[in-house]
Amino acid sequence: QVQLVESGGGLVQAGGSLRLSCAASGRTFSSLAMGWFRQAPGKEREVVTASRWGGRSIYYSDSVKGRFTISRDNAKSTVYLQMNNLKAEDTAVYYCAAARADRTIVVTTAYDYWGQGTQVTVSS
Repeated sequence: QVQLVESGGGLVQAGGSLRLSCAASGRTFSSLAMGWFRQAPGKEREVVTASRWGGRSIYYSDSVKGRFTISRDNAKSTVYLQMNNLKAEDTAVYYCAAARADRTIVVTTAYDYWGQGTQVTVSS
């Protein structure tokens, strides 16, 4: 079993930055594939970025490419999402997810564990 706890969300003006953190416990973190997803009101949950264990083979959605960066610190069992140049359309609840797999995963149904989510609101 893996527990995921996100933090770092909040209210920011357009053009600003936020860094989300997701702390994992309960399983060897380095063996997990990790991903960040988001869900805006009235919309389906969508992938933002995903990483194989070890940080290799990283995927970014077109809407965040060049603005968001995923990183992971296996020693701290934590994955980060650095979000720069935020836009109003980035407003959503952001979730981190973990999978017992060694591949980059972009579909929600393939993840085994989810955090509780953290709200990111970007004002224009």
